[in-house]
Amino acid sequence: MSAFQNPSDPVEHELVEPEPLHKRLPKWSTVCEASVFLLFTVFFLLYGVTPLLGGDGLGLVGADEPRYAQVAHEMLGRFDAAHTIKERLSACVTPFLYGQPWLEKPALYYWRAMFIFQEFGVHDWSARLPSVSFAFIMGALIYLHMRRFRAGGHLDAALITMACAGIIGFSRGASTDMQMAAPLCIGLLGWYAWYETKSKFWLFDIYFFTGVATLAKGPVAPFLALVILAAFAFLRKEWSILKKSLWWPGVGLYFAIVLPWFIAVQHQNPTFFHEFFLEQNLQRFATNKYQHTQPFWYYLPVVILATMPWTVLSVRAFIDGVQTSVAEWRLRHSKNPSLKISRPGDGFPEFLVLWAIIPIIFFSLSKSKLPGYVLPSIPPVTILTGDYLFRKRGPGLNRWELAGHAALTGALAFIGLLLPWFVAHGAEMPPTRPLVVALLAAIGAALLIVIVVNGFGVARLRLVTSSVLVVLLLFFYGIGPFAVIPAWARTKHVIHALDKTYSARPLAEKLTSYAPETETVAVFQVRRDMEYGLAFYRNHEVVNYEESGVPSEQHLLVARITGSHGTDLHTPAALEEYLEGRHYEPLFSWPEQGLEIYLVGEAESPRLDAVPGKAPATTPNLGPELPLSKP
Repeated sequence: MSAFQNPSDPVEHELVEPEPLHKRLPKWSTVCEASVFLLFTVFFLLYGVTPLLGGDGLGLVGADEPRYAQVAHEMLGRFDAAHTIKERLSACVTPFLYGQPWLEKPALYYWRAMFIFQEFGVHDWSARLPSVSFAFIMGALIYLHMRRFRAGGHLDAALITMACAGIIGFSRGASTDMQMAAPLCIGLLGWYAWYETKSKFWLFDIYFFTGVATLAKGPVAPFLALVILAAFAFLRKEWSILKKSLWWPGVGLYFAIVLPWFIAVQHQNPTFFHEFFLEQNLQRFATNKYQHTQPFWYYLPVVILATMPWTVLSVRAFIDGVQTSVAEWRLRHSKNPSLKISRPGDGFPEFLVLWAIIPIIFFSLSKSKLPGYVLPSIPPVTILTGDYLFRKRGPGLNRWELAGHAALTGALAFIGLLLPWFVAHGAEMPPTRPLVVALLAAIGAALLIVIVVNGFGVARLRLVTSSVLVVLLLFFYGIGPFAVIPAWARTKHVIHALDKTYSARPLAEKLTSYAPETETVAVFQVRRDMEYGLAFYRNHEVVNYEESGVPSEQHLLVARITGSHGTDLHTPAALEEYLEGRHYEPLFSWPEQGLEIYLVGEAESPRLDAVPGKAPATTPNLGPELPLSKP
């Protein structure tokens, strides 16, 4: 309004032209970066997992995957059978395994898996989607966080995180490890964003995502978060940040996420507190009750393997982070006032170093050790690596760093290409031809990295290393299918061999041709992964001779004949004692896992002496009787 204009006169609004469309769209460089991240991340997380991208090549492996998937399947059955909202909510409270409450872990994975089952059906690949989706969200938020607060190394950090062995492996697992590690990572990044900006908005992250992580694995998630933040405050002598972090709306949000399920499950299962908190947490940490004992240094090689093929650079980046943290600490304690100026982001390396080492130290003190426990330590290490590589773009990597990384990537290619041979033949030396092919491929991968980095700079290191991993995954899982494009069948022999060797799925499919799912299947001396795997794929609990005795009805028996390195388990002689007086005959062998499958006839009278002090198992025989020939 003009100085001479009458205030009562109507105001003429000046027309403002809208901003041109090309200025509102993202920059081309941003689109390219995001596209590279999405393409590699989707490939690393999903290829060989889903039927439309590489096929669901590997069935559930280990004891935990089929067991957790079966719990989700049974919870879904109870949920679908409920008729009212109250009954459906009640069906989501207590996890069940084979009809009995399973209180080993909180319910987050089971909830996510059961609702994915509703959408995609009950499959092994759909059981893995909860971990895949959380890994993807974690990678995307690492990219966005670093782009906002540590611009430059954001694509390196995100891509290295998604392209390391630990994240690729655990993102493909139907387990609770990624369910805790990913939310905890997002929450800690959110807290550091609050530390730099002092915006309360970011505090929602630490409270919300720590609550989610608590529903995945229990109190270990908030404990680790609290110790990491307290150690950071202690080293920086900023105790006030803990008090300022105690934000009552966030505390209310955390308990609103966590308490409803813990209260409801305790109400339905009065033994929950004792089983979950005392046995599954305190006793698991303090005793060897669950027989997962390992030496104190166990997690050092685990982390080294989990960060492959970036291990050489990750170790160097971690050392650089420690050196930077020590230098910052000395500046803060210097008597020269001019050196005490705090710089934006000067605490980030220190925060990442503490975040990386505290879970390793904590779980190293535990009597029970499993590789997935230290998965929360991997993201801070890979973020440090990405930031380090960005800062090395100008001066470049020294010859030993580049040579070490290239050699390790080549070694990974060498071992990966020979892995099928070692799986099939043990420690026996491979023939000359595959040995030479693997060696030439390894040398080629190493030379490719050196040539690309020397010719195009450190910025291309992430792409050339990731490309080597792409080739290895294509070797393991074969080529295709890609959406409607069919698979190249001749390239699938490796994953088929691995599937037969490590999963129960191929055997379960073959057993179906001998007996419907309702028929009884029993096991003897098999590993837990085979027992739980058969139960998941048949959706029916299998009978374990050593625990429940011999079923009185006709059934199929899966018995382990040979152990590791071809060890004779003397199974036939043991079966003679269990099946004395029963007709049984071998049907076929499964040499990939040292198994023999028998058809056991119906008992003439109930046997009470199969296992001392136990009655025979009484799994109902709902299917038609199989033809039985005399042994």
